[in-house]
Amino acid sequence: MAKNISMTGNFRHNERSRNANIEAVLNSRRRNEYRRQLYGDESQRTLNQRVFHVTEKTNGTGAVKFEWQKTLGNYLASSGTNNNVNLFDRHGELIDEINLPGTCNGLEWDKDGDTLAVVCDRSSVIFLWDANSLKTSQLDSGFKDGLCFVRWSRTGPQLAVGTIKGNLLIYNHQTSRKVPILGKHTKKITCGAWSNKNLLCLGSEDKSITISNQEGDTIKQSPLRAEPYDIQFSEMKVDERSPNGENTVSICCGRKTLFLYNLNDSDNPIELAFQQRYGNVVGYQWYGDGYIMIGFSNGYLVVISTHISEIGQELFQARNHKDNLKAIAISLSLNKAASCGDNTIKIHDLSELKEMYAIVELEDESKGLGKMAWTDDGQLLAVSSAKGGIHVYLTKLPVLGDAYGTRIAHLTSLLEVTVVNHVEQEPPFPIAIEVEPTFVAIGPYHLAVGMNNRAWFYLLGTKDEYEATSTWPEKLSDREYLGTIVGMSLNADYVAVAFENQVQLNLIEPENGSTSEDRETRLFPGKDSDGKVLCHCLTPEFLVFGTDTGELYYFFIEDWQFVNEFRHVVGIRKLFPDPSGTRLVFVDDKSDGFVYNPVNDNTLEIPGFSATVEGVLWENWPYDKGVFIAYDDDNIYTYVYSRETIKGPQVTLAGTTKLPYAQKPLLLYNGEVTCQTPSGKTTTLQLSTHNFHEKLQDLSMDDLKEGFRKSLALKKLRESWVLCHFINKKQNWLELAETALEQLELEFAMRVYRQIGEAGMLLSLLNILGTEDRNLLAGNLALIKKDFNLAQELFLASSSPMMALEMRRDLLHWDQALKLAKSLAPDQIPFISKEYAQQLEFTGDHSNALVHFEKGVTKLPECRDHDEACASGIARTSIRCGDIRRGVQMATKMPNRTLKKDCAAILESMKQYSESAALYEKGAFYDKAASVYIKSKNWNKVGELLPQVNSPKIHIQYAKAKEADGRYKEAAKAYENAKDFDNVIRIQLDHLHNPEEAVRIVRETKSTEGAKMVARFFQKLNDFSSAIQFLVMSKCNDEAFQLAQQHGQMEVYAEIIGDDATLEDYQSIALHFDNEKSHFLAGKFFLLCSQYKKALQHFLRCPYTSEDSPAVEMAIETVGQAKDDPLTHQLIDYLMGETDGVPKDAKYLFRLYMALKQHREAARTAIIIAREEQNAGNYRNAHDVLYSMFTELRAQKIKIPAEMATNLMILHSYILVKIHVKRGDHMKGARMLIRVANNISKFPSHIVPILTSTVIECHRSGLKNSSFSYATMLMRPEYRNKIDLKYKRKIEAIVRRPDKTEEDEPTSPCPYCNFDLESTELVCPGCKNNIPYCVVTGCHMVKDNWSVCPQCNFPALYSEFSSLLETDDTCPMCSETVKQGKVYKIDDPSPYLHDRGDE
Repeated sequence: MAKNISMTGNFRHNERSRNANIEAVLNSRRRNEYRRQLYGDESQRTLNQRVFHVTEKTNGTGAVKFEWQKTLGNYLASSGTNNNVNLFDRHGELIDEINLPGTCNGLEWDKDGDTLAVVCDRSSVIFLWDANSLKTSQLDSGFKDGLCFVRWSRTGPQLAVGTIKGNLLIYNHQTSRKVPILGKHTKKITCGAWSNKNLLCLGSEDKSITISNQEGDTIKQSPLRAEPYDIQFSEMKVDERSPNGENTVSICCGRKTLFLYNLNDSDNPIELAFQQRYGNVVGYQWYGDGYIMIGFSNGYLVVISTHISEIGQELFQARNHKDNLKAIAISLSLNKAASCGDNTIKIHDLSELKEMYAIVELEDESKGLGKMAWTDDGQLLAVSSAKGGIHVYLTKLPVLGDAYGTRIAHLTSLLEVTVVNHVEQEPPFPIAIEVEPTFVAIGPYHLAVGMNNRAWFYLLGTKDEYEATSTWPEKLSDREYLGTIVGMSLNADYVAVAFENQVQLNLIEPENGSTSEDRETRLFPGKDSDGKVLCHCLTPEFLVFGTDTGELYYFFIEDWQFVNEFRHVVGIRKLFPDPSGTRLVFVDDKSDGFVYNPVNDNTLEIPGFSATVEGVLWENWPYDKGVFIAYDDDNIYTYVYSRETIKGPQVTLAGTTKLPYAQKPLLLYNGEVTCQTPSGKTTTLQLSTHNFHEKLQDLSMDDLKEGFRKSLALKKLRESWVLCHFINKKQNWLELAETALEQLELEFAMRVYRQIGEAGMLLSLLNILGTEDRNLLAGNLALIKKDFNLAQELFLASSSPMMALEMRRDLLHWDQALKLAKSLAPDQIPFISKEYAQQLEFTGDHSNALVHFEKGVTKLPECRDHDEACASGIARTSIRCGDIRRGVQMATKMPNRTLKKDCAAILESMKQYSESAALYEKGAFYDKAASVYIKSKNWNKVGELLPQVNSPKIHIQYAKAKEADGRYKEAAKAYENAKDFDNVIRIQLDHLHNPEEAVRIVRETKSTEGAKMVARFFQKLNDFSSAIQFLVMSKCNDEAFQLAQQHGQMEVYAEIIGDDATLEDYQSIALHFDNEKSHFLAGKFFLLCSQYKKALQHFLRCPYTSEDSPAVEMAIETVGQAKDDPLTHQLIDYLMGETDGVPKDAKYLFRLYMALKQHREAARTAIIIAREEQNAGNYRNAHDVLYSMFTELRAQKIKIPAEMATNLMILHSYILVKIHVKRGDHMKGARMLIRVANNISKFPSHIVPILTSTVIECHRSGLKNSSFSYATMLMRPEYRNKIDLKYKRKIEAIVRRPDKTEEDEPTSPCPYCNFDLESTELVCPGCKNNIPYCVVTGCHMVKDNWSVCPQCNFPALYSEFSSLLETDDTCPMCSETVKQGKVYKIDDPSPYLHDRGDE
């Protein structure tokens, strides 16, 4: 029983189905791209290239049977109602006709397409038509019943013929043996099929099938539910492919179901039923991996899978035709499926069934269509009509095309070639040809097409000629050759034709008389060559061909002789010359590609060359001559051939571009590839390795970088330069420069380096610019790029081979340098050996270093320093290698101290201490010598060397040794030399009992440990004061505090501790003194530990004395640090006497304000204090108070009160009097006394003495009138009796005999307005400004004589200050010491004039 399975309408693909179809899906994408290239973006296109049409008159009106010739598809056999079999060629020409006695019941071609078998009713004869002889023969079947079925074996010469009564005849066409089988079926045999195992399955109207072998023996038989209509052998889809081949027979039963009969499981057949809405099954066909396409009468097209897990599921369903579907056909070579119905043919791609590939509409066939069939090669599709006609359409065109320069010739129809030149904008011109060609070739002036051994030549004119005559092209001739043509190439005059492993070169247009007969044609290779020509090409000047033995020949046509021969290691299969013919690419038998230069026989292997490359195209754009592409079925590979690089000629892979499916590249021009499609059209493909941007400014940064990468890969330096400007990244500029260097474009690289400011590289390239030797130039560039091996090769091949040696020496590549020196400069071997030996010695290879040091010795007088260095190396490496005696002797003899040190160090590392120490000592390295002697315990030698030893470590080692021997004085001295004072103190105290020396050392060195030792020593002696002192010195404050507390030495401890203790230490001391009621000390230490309130309380409890009170001073400091208002008010109350009723000196209030930084209040107080001091006659004190306040206010940038400034000026003038008189300058002294006398009220305690001095100094200085004026003032009753008696008479005489003569005071310009005023006048009458005064003379300052005291910054006349400092180094204002060289003349005193602090 057959399993009945109803087909559902879902279209789900299960996972297994998707996995099985993954390859088909990938191929689909390629084909989709191909369709877009061929037909654009539309999903449906009408394919209207009909090759020919057989009318109904030829076959008769009604149904038509037809069959294409198997394999070749050159013939179409058809038969209709007129009882004739018509045979047409593929162009529609009627070749032959067979007249039948009845209606044709079947016609079938054998497997090779050589014989057509025809049967008809009312005849037992089988008609056989031979396609080679075009003759018909008849074969008698021997049956008397009518013949109704005919089928050729798919693998053998057997022909099966069935009759209307179920009989079978098997005829062997090869042996002419006939095997009749009677009663194979009980009724008419209607259908059948042969398997690839030569099994025959037949179906009959008796509703059964039989399976027989090639002898006709029945193997299997099975009944059916309904009459069979179509039988096919195939293989069901399984997880693993069966080794038995076709294992399934499929039968359409009653046009309703599909019966699947498995030969390996005949007991379990499968019967598939379909939806009723589909209608009847009109046809089905197997394809792919077990898939079946089924056409239904209602227009539906369904695809199912025969995999057991997918049975019952429809993988695809579409209603292709609205009313009816008549037939389906599948072309496996095209991977296409077609259905016809209504008056339309629809074509699908088997890998993408949902998309419509093409539509053919037959508007004249209103009655519908019938059968359809494809040729085996898929080129032609034939469809019969219900009226009896046949339409043949071109579905696949042979991809034949050729290019010469920018002109392309390609096949656009079976009998048409189109010539087009898109670059020069020539219009496409179709050329009708006589035969369907197998090759097309084009030259500059000619076109050639042909097939087999025959070629037709056409003359091509120019565009202007065609437009003028409209006769272009002109057929020249046709020619037959000695064998089947496999390749052809043309140039302007000659054609090279390849056939039967030979190449024939002949003129295209022989010219009678102008060309000798021996130059018209020639056959290659010659008789003396055993090679077979496998490939050839023709350039404007040369015929080039390659043989199976690897020979490549260049035949120069003009001289008619060979000019070059090259031999490759294996046979050469393909040749592809560049447009100029100076370079070519050849592919050998190993599928490797090479670029060949015939000038020097240089071959470059092409990297990444695909083993399946079909062809190579060179770039025809003149600016990219080195670019070429190689292409296979899937990809286009872009290469760049660089004629000049650092490494010589070079080929690089620039990138890969996807090639659309089934397209063939014909022409490469400026990065665009013109491809030929199977439809006979050409399309343009832009290489992914090229840039096609118009507006760079509109591109994103990523696009710019990608464009830059492409340009750089193609070595387009100028295009890369433009892109770099837009990217403007240093990395990209550097990449461009490196590429330019690789291409030997020095000037361009310099331009790039100049652009990015790489001065170092620019200078390096400038040094080699203009080098004419190409190898020398490339070597320098390789050196810059750090490819040293290449640089060496290039230098050696250049005119300066010594550059290779110099490079290796500079790089410290000594092995290579020595090898080069042997041939280039033998005299340099000793020097290189020395340098090499030094490196080997450094890396620890001492034995080889010794060898090279010995080789480096020259014994030449002029190389003395070199030989000494080698001798030093020999000494060192000899010791390293164990020859100590030789090394020591050489080191001892040589005067080189460094050598002795090095050898001694080596000996020391080898524990040869005696020899090492001796060398150190001879080299005057006494520290190292002593150190090594210590290692060998040779203390006597150490002692001898100690006076010359500076290393503390050695002294300490020696001291320890002496201490161990009990020689303490020597040990102490050694410790002291080593600056190890702690051990010196220990020995002085413990062994030498010399505490005085120990104390001295502790005080000098401030040693903490030493201080501890001394403190313990004094503790033992009960000298607690000293012990405390040294405990504090050793930072043992707690121990010192306890000791001071125990022994009543706290004041000593407090005095010693000073400012170096912690807050806790200060607090402990303060509490101690608090308990002892020692208020001053308690307050002092409370202040140090920042307990201001307690500190102030203790300070205020101290008794006050009218003299300077330290307690009050400390109280002021406390309040200043505390910055606490309550404490401040408490102290002010104390100072004002409100606490104890005793007002304190005003100076303390001044100091308080200063401590609190209340400078204005301090200034007012200072004025008061100074006034009191003046009244008391303490003028220096008053001056110092005002000066200190003045400087403080100026430092705080507070304006100076005018009263303070004036008082300071008057007091300073008074002090200057003594200085002037002492220096003998009585005039200046008198002027200052006049200024003081004019303010005599500010000196109440010394009015009479000051006036007396004024009178005397003025009289002495010649200021008679001034002397008389102040003498008159002294004669007043209140002053007269107070005049000193020794001056009284003189003053009275001045009054009695007045002399009022007096010289005018000298003038000098005002520094503000240049008004001339008296030198001692300090207020300018012109500008009313207060003028700064000189602290040396008291006169006003002038601009051109300005300086300042470096200590107090007060102004002084430069000349006067310098003169004063020659005898006295003290500033009159601040009383600080000033060195003469520290005073400078100030050229621009304006900052001092406009930044005064006085109000």
